[in-house]
Amino acid sequence: VGTAVVTRSDGRLAPGRLGALCEQIQELNSKGFEVILVSSGAVGCGRQRLRYRKLINSSFADLQKPQVELDGKACAAVGQNGLMALYDTLFSQLDVTSAQLLVTDNDFRDSEFRKQLNETVKSLLALKVVPIFNENDAVSTRKAPYEDSSGIFWDNDSLAALLALELKADLLVLLSDVEGLYSGPPQDEKSRLIHTYTKERLEGVITFGDKSRVGRGGMTAKVKAAVYAAHAGIPVIITSGFAGDNIIKVLEGQRIGTLFHRDAHKWVQLGEVSGRDMAVASRESSRRLQAMSSQERSKILLDVADALESNEKLIVTENEADIAAARQAGIASLAKAIRVLANMEEPIGHVMKRTELADGLVLEKTSSPLGVLLIIFESRPEALIQIASLAIRSGNGLLLKGGKEAKLSNAILHKVITSAIPESVGERLIGLVTSREEIPDLLKLDDVIDLVIPRGSNKLVSQIKASTKIPVLGHADGICHVYVDKSANMDMAKNIVLDAKTDYPAACNAMETLLVHKDLLQTGSLNELIMELQVKGVTVYGGPRVRKEMNLPEARSFHHEYNSLACTVEIVDDVYSAIDHIHKFGRHVNCLEHFFLLNAHTDCIIAEDTEVAELFLNQVDSAAVLHNASTRFCDGFRFGLGAEVGISTSRIHARGPVGVEGLLTTRWIARGSGQVVDGDKEIVYTHRDLALQA
Repeated sequence: VGTAVVTRSDGRLAPGRLGALCEQIQELNSKGFEVILVSSGAVGCGRQRLRYRKLINSSFADLQKPQVELDGKACAAVGQNGLMALYDTLFSQLDVTSAQLLVTDNDFRDSEFRKQLNETVKSLLALKVVPIFNENDAVSTRKAPYEDSSGIFWDNDSLAALLALELKADLLVLLSDVEGLYSGPPQDEKSRLIHTYTKERLEGVITFGDKSRVGRGGMTAKVKAAVYAAHAGIPVIITSGFAGDNIIKVLEGQRIGTLFHRDAHKWVQLGEVSGRDMAVASRESSRRLQAMSSQERSKILLDVADALESNEKLIVTENEADIAAARQAGIASLAKAIRVLANMEEPIGHVMKRTELADGLVLEKTSSPLGVLLIIFESRPEALIQIASLAIRSGNGLLLKGGKEAKLSNAILHKVITSAIPESVGERLIGLVTSREEIPDLLKLDDVIDLVIPRGSNKLVSQIKASTKIPVLGHADGICHVYVDKSANMDMAKNIVLDAKTDYPAACNAMETLLVHKDLLQTGSLNELIMELQVKGVTVYGGPRVRKEMNLPEARSFHHEYNSLACTVEIVDDVYSAIDHIHKFGRHVNCLEHFFLLNAHTDCIIAEDTEVAELFLNQVDSAAVLHNASTRFCDGFRFGLGAEVGISTSRIHARGPVGVEGLLTTRWIARGSGQVVDGDKEIVYTHRDLALQA
């Protein structure tokens, strides 16, 4: 336990943190673990006490003189007494006995001492006594005991490593005032926690900050001690001592702190790049992609389509189970969609507006790629193909994180697609993030990632939104409604309702709520619709008005998304009531705690009365609204976009199915002939709209 954990910022002992430490040791002790504690803090504690003592014993004249730093050995002697008194009190409250063992560097040069040390510790542990070690700084013969790093050990971190070896420990935990080893200063929001330390990758790359504010070590000392112990075969974890249960979490196998292990290099590929490196490489590749001609970019997509088809057997063989969804969609149909994208009109550099600002000065508003996208998507492997194709067509760099259930499929698909990207662009245009733990670090990279698109539940979208400064395009599940008006053709209504619910019940554009005009209850049409759904295996839940008329189980909530063969049915008075219902329940109130709204997804009206239909189409505030057509049509491919990265339920930037256009922004290009502003004295503004074709 480091000094920064044992003491507060003013140098006094921190009884709260020490209490939590003792409670964890007591819990482990009771479970049969043998725990040895190496504690810093004596010097810091003693220094604070002696400063106070010196202050009250000083005259006013003494205080005017230059103050000499207190003798470190005296600080250690005074502080050790107070430190052990506190440990003894805390452990006694937990019915645990502790023992103090003070050692010096020279002690370990004596083989008899080392033998006796082992026997003493063994006896204490057999009696369930907790040995507490500390360097006996008060009588140390080291010339500069607070700076000299020569000898067998030089601080309590290296002492802990030495004792771990000497006493054949199974694990060494080094508690610090930060969560572990970071790639940069921990207070820098761009620094990331390194979960596994590999000397081959990180030695000489990581820079360390200042030593501990009150002790002799700091992170540099901890890393040296950890590397030393790990090399000798003892696993080491550096983690925070400020959390009250981190030691327990470590022994439960939770992934916290930084692990040092002799075999770590076998677990972490040396060629593996960090999230930042991946994002930077993707941006560089995207710029090279943008510099290509439209024909060259189209050829890349055609090559990707060819590569997918030629590797179909390999893709299916790689993981028969998690490729099922992609096989259902069909590699051939996915390749066809990519070819559609390749043959689309060039999206980059499209001139949207031309304006003559002044004579000889023309301004153009043009389309431009966003930059680097981070897409977190569900377990459907075909999503990777669609998203990667859209990124290539729109000239964007891409980082992908798919579901773990499709890990193998995503890996082979990523390999096949990137193999088709020419060296002039670089296969790192598209990076594949393989670990869920990398996501928090990626969400900090607002300087290199331009947009995050989470495809999944509302909970996922809200978590991402609350965790990053990067703009988030909210693709989320939504409450899709179908309203059947009294003027509806009932045969058409049955077909549309069944398709909207049963074609793909788990899709985000599947019907969740069926709203029916009140007159259809009297005609028996409502009953027919419910029976048609039930025959197809749909579980139908009723809203309050329906349940008064029919024997149906109660719907949990009008906000509930089933994503399965189930739906809610409710009666409404007319089209206005239907619109009000959609506006009230189409929004996802569970996102309000994060101060943003996801608007309604896709809604449909089935009606022959065109006036009613137009009213619905114009007033329903949803991402997509349909008349006499299934909600399942709300899809990038079906809308003719070639593919989609998701369906945005946000209002900003893009809404509905997001294809190539949704991945573009604008930039301004001005062509002049020497004009200067000079206070607008000589220039005459015309601001005249010009034809798009010069």
